[in-house]
Amino acid sequence: MKTEIISLSDQAEIIKTDLGDGEMTWRKWSCPQSEQPPVILLHGGFGSWTHWIKTIPNLMSSATVIAADLPGLGDSDDVMRPHTVEKLSDILVQGIDEVLDANETFHLVGFSFGGLLASHVAAAFGEQCLTFTAVGASGFGALHYRVDGIKRPDPDMSDEDAEKVHRNNLHRLMLADPKTADDLAIYIHRTNVARGRIKSRSMSLSDGLCRALPDVKARIGGIWGELDATGGGLAAIREREKIFQSHQPQAPFDVIDGAGHWVMYEAPDVFNQTLRKHLNLLEV
Repeated sequence: MKTEIISLSDQAEIIKTDLGDGEMTWRKWSCPQSEQPPVILLHGGFGSWTHWIKTIPNLMSSATVIAADLPGLGDSDDVMRPHTVEKLSDILVQGIDEVLDANETFHLVGFSFGGLLASHVAAAFGEQCLTFTAVGASGFGALHYRVDGIKRPDPDMSDEDAEKVHRNNLHRLMLADPKTADDLAIYIHRTNVARGRIKSRSMSLSDGLCRALPDVKARIGGIWGELDATGGGLAAIREREKIFQSHQPQAPFDVIDGAGHWVMYEAPDVFNQTLRKHLNLLEV
């Protein structure tokens, strides 16, 4: 479990950018033989770059991949309160400016809370951001279904009992099929939650993504798991598609059968193929 994460991280260049009172951590997997623009990945709430553990190896064969640890999450330092979408997205914009070459174009992919922030980042970069792909993104106001019953393990619990709590949380929120909550998923989830210092739920319940979309110049698209617990059902997911296509009628919007919120972990082969289609990314 941990070895797989360490191995992938060791292949990356670690980049630190300023976030005010500390530093934000980025990982960059270069693909020098590719002429494709880099792909920037933003993870979800209470997460880290490891949300993309099954996506990065596929993409890095064709393009440079850059994955953030959002402020106050993963290896990144805390950021001063108040925590707002605007403040956090401004930090991301500044960081991307440092990570990329001057005026370098890029693709942007944001998962869940990272999708909400990515919409504001895409708007800020104008035509420099070529595509913005939202993956089970939040920021749709009343369409976002609030998942209840998520619990934190008691500090006095045994490791076995704590794992049961995390496994239940994964099934309620992240993964539709309990069988996909394997040892790697549990390890990633436990580690990320333990390092989560920003509460993103109130921001996720806002309509921030919908408000940002009119200002996004990039080609937009969406990928959702059919059984995404935050989606509110297939009809509500299709309402998101209508919102996207009200701004760009040809916007691709794919729903992956049988998959939950963490769609790129639960259905990696279908997800990777679908994401490549959104990015028009070809094998090198």
